[in-house]
Amino acid sequence: MIALAVVPVVLATLLIGARGVAAMRTTSDFLVASRRISPAFNAAAVSGEYLSAASFLGIAGLVVKGGVGALWYPVGFTAGYLLMLTLVAAPMRRTGALTVPDFAEARLASPVLRKLCALVVLVIGYLYLVPQFTAAGQVLTLVGGVPYWVGVVVAGVVVSVTLALGGMRAATYVQAFQFALKLVLFAVPALWLLLAVGPEVRHQAVHPVEFTRFTAPTAVDFTLDTRFELTEPVTVRIDGGGAVPLEPGPHTAEGGARWEFPAGAAVPRIDGAAVPGSATWQRPLLDAGSAGHPLLGTWSVLMATALGTMGLPHVLVRFHTSPDGRAARRTAAITVALLGAFYLFPAVYGLLGAVLLPQLYLSGATDTVVVALPLRVDPGWPGDLFTALLTAGAFAAFLATSLGMLLAVSGAVSHDLVPAGLRRLRLTPLAAAAVAVLLALPGARLDVGALVTSAFAVAASTFCPLLVLGIWWRRLTARGALVGMVVGLVSSAGVMAAGLVAGLEPGIPALLLAQPALWSVPLAFVTMIAVSLRGNPPSGAASAMLRLHLDESAPAAPRP
Repeated sequence: MIALAVVPVVLATLLIGARGVAAMRTTSDFLVASRRISPAFNAAAVSGEYLSAASFLGIAGLVVKGGVGALWYPVGFTAGYLLMLTLVAAPMRRTGALTVPDFAEARLASPVLRKLCALVVLVIGYLYLVPQFTAAGQVLTLVGGVPYWVGVVVAGVVVSVTLALGGMRAATYVQAFQFALKLVLFAVPALWLLLAVGPEVRHQAVHPVEFTRFTAPTAVDFTLDTRFELTEPVTVRIDGGGAVPLEPGPHTAEGGARWEFPAGAAVPRIDGAAVPGSATWQRPLLDAGSAGHPLLGTWSVLMATALGTMGLPHVLVRFHTSPDGRAARRTAAITVALLGAFYLFPAVYGLLGAVLLPQLYLSGATDTVVVALPLRVDPGWPGDLFTALLTAGAFAAFLATSLGMLLAVSGAVSHDLVPAGLRRLRLTPLAAAAVAVLLALPGARLDVGALVTSAFAVAASTFCPLLVLGIWWRRLTARGALVGMVVGLVSSAGVMAAGLVAGLEPGIPALLLAQPALWSVPLAFVTMIAVSLRGNPPSGAASAMLRLHLDESAPAAPRP
């Protein structure tokens, strides 16, 4: 059974994580592993937790659903680390803080700001955690036919128990191991697929043809209620029943239904979806929801992903585990190289999926294209083997990212919101994971990539301005940071929620509500600056700035 491939990953996670138990004595041990992680090992752990379900599954799925413009996502993800390397990594480590809210209070002497930052960590954390658990359930259901809730619960139990046992040290060991595992289990099947499909399919992947007719009898499993239009009469079978003749015109497939289309039938048209292989699909720009403004959409996604990386709390806390600022900077540099190697492969799965499984764009199940490809190419034992490998790699992605984000959420609750001792801090991951599981259970049909991208937009609109101005501008005030954070939170998370409720037609208003980073990030920066200019910086601002930028590895000057 292919689903059993996740068992070794789960056992390895628990066994490797148990190594951190003996070193668990203080809050610093739990949150930052006593600041003793080497740059290379830390970079592998950062890469392991950063390569989430959105990277392992979502990017290839977005290529099938939206076109080659989705490859801008890994560009933005990786570019974020270049910005972090330049602006954030070393100064953040020099603060001596244990969490992002810790940094905010240390820099601006405001307990209220610390509480607000902790609440923002919770918002970002659950926007990131829920899709990881959702993807775990989706993948196990696809490859093993097990109930959706099994994958969600297994992921929640494994990450919470691992953190409760060993904290950051356990997470670091597990994430470094899982990065190596993910890279191997993602790259090897990709190379096998390229060899197995043959030259004709490889040519079609590079020179796609528009998906207008089903070339063979095709079953489409609709995950959501889907409205489409038929351009000519067709006879289909629904849920294994008898033949149903359908006339041209609009029709609706209910979520959870299976429609079987005959060979040669015209492919239904869906409003707002780019047909695989079409001219729109091949355009190297992002046009989410067919808003008609691809350049604007591309810039908005790049701003969210690049600047959002600087504000992700589970990534920022990683730099506090480095011995000093120089090691933090080296960690960020090595991470760029590791991510660059991994992101060579999502394009392989996305382009091959658009040729071999284009019907996924109809069903809404494009996030499963990576694990569905091997059996489509070879239904024998090789397909089973590589499906099992990819399933194990995908589950490793869910666990590694969930570990980092769950640690950040736990720190926000038990170190920043309700300060407590080590004992309660170790119990917090269990409660935080339980909340994420409860949120993920009814979300079997969530779009993993879209939800993770919204977390980036919130991080870019809140923590990015706080960190950049807090590190590089002495005149930032606590009031300016507070007002700017509130404005950034409302103009990102609040606006995206309003856009979902409003259900606007495709266009610039819908685009700016669904992808607000293009205007919410500048708005947060301008607000922080404008409010700060009307007040006075904290009395310790000069010494705080000196601490942020003084090279701690430089030898001390001799006394006179």
